[in-house]
Amino acid sequence: MSRSFIVAAAFIGSVTASQAQVELSKYADANGFIDVQQLTCAQLAGTFQEDANFLGAWYSGWYNGLAKKHAINLPRAKEDLHEVIVYCKANGDKKIIQAIDVVLKEEKQNK
Repeated sequence: MSRSFIVAAAFIGSVTASQAQVELSKYADANGFIDVQQLTCAQLAGTFQEDANFLGAWYSGWYNGLAKKHAINLPRAKEDLHEVIVYCKANGDKKIIQAIDVVLKEEKQNK
């Protein structure tokens, strides 16, 4: 799952360029917290690049921490990224974590 960082970060970067941009902080609660499990593909697509990159790094740490992994397969991560982008463009109402989950599960099935 350590390739999830590349998937999340690159996905975030590629989708944000085509939408109106808003600060990531717009999705924060009154205390400044963002529930990353609730963010949708469409919301993420609308944030600024630097905010998207920051959030991508957060997702990376989260997924890598869950998987207890510290290595990455770059070619596979790039392919996963493409799949996340395709999925999210077609499913803007889905959550980012759902998009990543779908892609990773499909990859495991195709091994």
